[in-house]
Amino acid sequence: MMTKDLQSFIRFLSVERGLSRNTLESYERDLQQFVDYLQQQGITAWKDTGKTHIAGYLSQMKMLGRASATLSRNMVSIRALYQYLVKERVMDSDPSIYVDAPKLEKKLPKVLSIGEVEKLLDAPQPEHVSGARDKAMLELLYATGIRVSELISLNVTDINLQMGFIRCIGKADKERNIPLSSIAIRCLTTYIHNYRMKLLKKTADEEALFIGHLGTRMTRQGFWKILKKYANEMNIANEITPHALRHSFAAHLIENGADLRSVQEMLGHSDISSTQMYVQVTKLKMKEVYNLAHPRAKL
Repeated sequence: MMTKDLQSFIRFLSVERGLSRNTLESYERDLQQFVDYLQQQGITAWKDTGKTHIAGYLSQMKMLGRASATLSRNMVSIRALYQYLVKERVMDSDPSIYVDAPKLEKKLPKVLSIGEVEKLLDAPQPEHVSGARDKAMLELLYATGIRVSELISLNVTDINLQMGFIRCIGKADKERNIPLSSIAIRCLTTYIHNYRMKLLKKTADEEALFIGHLGTRMTRQGFWKILKKYANEMNIANEITPHALRHSFAAHLIENGADLRSVQEMLGHSDISSTQMYVQVTKLKMKEVYNLAHPRAKL
């Protein structure tokens, strides 16, 4: 019965909330683990669960070494499920409101140095088909700070090379126009006019801007493999993540005097507090430079 209610909740999220397949799978995975835990405790009905069971489950996950971000995500899933169960009259009240959410560790984003960015952007060989594409992708990411998911969602019609900007659809379908650097325009022009058609295999009317090895739209996994390959080739010491160039774009702009509101708009952040973390990054770098360079810093 508990599993049946869980499946009803997942259908509700799909139909009523219109959540993506990845998000639905995340909810289902988290909550199935919670159901498994409850059944191990001899619980067979939701009405028999309470705050002690939720707290016990989170405690067990913590003992298993789960990260605080994982615990927090699980708590969000559990609360959403209980709200649904109360709404559907499966339960009279929501016990999750009496359980404190795990505190998230605030980690500053990993930012590449300007030298590391230059090494990464110079790694592809633009005289080859895949190299021209990779060069255009990396230059575009660093020029605009868009997310990888936004990069691979771009269509050819989203690029205005004459005006020098891209049209990007971000989270919650919010549209933003972001200017392009002159080098990004040159690399995109070369890729689109000389190489993109050579990557197409199945259909010439593919709308996607960036084409993967199968001749269709580049995937997130495909881009991630490309990024790691160039990072390894260039022996970049900093840890590379899919958002490495986005974080570096924002930090370098602020470091060089860009105002916070403009950076927030380009990144597509709904809350400026999300953008302010890059100020912390630049302050941390400033302190490191001071400690290394000032003759009396370590006296």
